[in-house]
Amino acid sequence: MIPELDIDPYAPEHLIAPYPMHQQLREAGPVVRLRPYPTLVACARHEQVQAVLGDHTHFISGAGVGLTNFHREPPFRPRSLILEADAPLHTQTRAVLSRIMSPKAVQQIRAGFAAEAEALVDRCLQKGENKGEICGIHDLAQAYPLKVFPDAVGLADGPERENLLLYGDMVFNSMGPRNALFEKSVEKVGPVTAWIMAHCQREHLRPGGFGDQIYQAADAGEISQEQAPMLVRSFLSAGVDTTVNGLGNALFALAQHPEAYAQLHADPTLARPAFEEALRWESTAQTFFRTAAVDTQIAGVPVAADTKVLCLLAAANRDPRKWPEPDRYDILRRPSGHMAFGSGIHGCVGQAVARLEGEVVLAALARRVKRIECTGPHTRRLNNTLRALGSLPLRLIPA
Repeated sequence: MIPELDIDPYAPEHLIAPYPMHQQLREAGPVVRLRPYPTLVACARHEQVQAVLGDHTHFISGAGVGLTNFHREPPFRPRSLILEADAPLHTQTRAVLSRIMSPKAVQQIRAGFAAEAEALVDRCLQKGENKGEICGIHDLAQAYPLKVFPDAVGLADGPERENLLLYGDMVFNSMGPRNALFEKSVEKVGPVTAWIMAHCQREHLRPGGFGDQIYQAADAGEISQEQAPMLVRSFLSAGVDTTVNGLGNALFALAQHPEAYAQLHADPTLARPAFEEALRWESTAQTFFRTAAVDTQIAGVPVAADTKVLCLLAAANRDPRKWPEPDRYDILRRPSGHMAFGSGIHGCVGQAVARLEGEVVLAALARRVKRIECTGPHTRRLNNTLRALGSLPLRLIPA
């Protein structure tokens, strides 16, 4: 018998404040059913989420990593060759992207990313009537990834880069139900899609950037020429919005916990742990799905073939079975094993770049800013998959 709860994870009240719902799901059992979605099962405990994501043989991604089952309903856009693919296709494309975004490659861009972070923090300290008055989202968490990551991919600079935010919002909304959030994001992204697809083409990419390196892999026969623009699309759809929200959530965590920011200011080498703990405490990606490839089981509970499995990453990241005092943001914690980047062979291929962005921004803040203060209420930007802030009014007190 699987516990059945009358909970809709995509209801606005749960998107705004998900943690009471997460506790209900964890406490109900290792596997639960949700009445609004009778064809799926859900896992909210860390052990089961990690087990499902780590077992790509029994729980596949090729049927979609959202609510829609591609075995029964075609995707509304061509599926991702990396996120929504299984072996051998996933093995082939993953190898190319993993090389392009390897630790060695990330080390080569580190100095430039750090310099951009320091320059941006300096500009933020000059903003506002009293200086240092910013929106943490628009002035910092959005501005930084929109600069450094498209630069690394090889896109030309310009205000049209904000199209990446609209497109990413739509992609992650599409992983939930076809609700008002999804419909609204599709309306906004209609005119943007042509721009996105055009900028996946080689002629729009700077030689030597991540995007051009994908085409070099096609030239070498590692992937086809037809696959190259689709892999560039994966960078553009998932590489900006996720980091924007990861940085925004980290700023929110530090502003809400002045004692943690004081620790970071005293020791800027804590920037990486502070970012990792923010990813655990306020997970950017709240959910991902897998699909049972065969009749199988989770924690001894039978799961029929072709059943969608909802993995609540954010609930796993606050599971008291895994983390002591899981609701506490503690930058001295070493949250190894958090699920914010997924797990297994489909773990986020760009996580090294995302970690670099988070680290250098928080380190630049720690060196230049003595205190971060909230100057007004924050707002939420609701998304079916992402934990996102719409605004975060802050004052940066210079060191």
